Amino acid sequence: MFAPHPHRGPHPRLAARKAGMRRLAAVLAGLAAGLLALATPAFAMPVPVPGTGFRPSAPVPAPEIRTVSHTLVLGGMPGWQITLIAIGAALAAATLAVLVSRAVSSRRHTVPTAA
Repeated sequence: MFAPHPHRGPHPRLAARKAGMRRLAAVLAGLAAGLLALATPAFAMPVPVPGTGFRPSAPVPAPEIRTVSHTLVLGGMPGWQITLIAIGAALAAATLAVLVSRAVSSRRHTVPTAA
């Protein structure tokens, strides 16, 4: 009289539990990767050679170098060219948006309603 209804997929509670576990695993993996990225440089330190008297905490004096620098601008793009490029890109994007909108609206079929 009552035939069992075959399931067409996992039970909704089971699916929700699996989705929650996947989210939790993704969050934990992201946190682990972030901590690994932050902690990796902390392990780098100089190792002294035995018998040399090298101390890693001793400051090393920097050599004194005097340089003279001159600023020279050789190229670049004037502001009016940047403005023209921005206006052209905006016009191209607007034209493309109108064409796509018209193409989508022409494919829609209207269903006649009985009056």
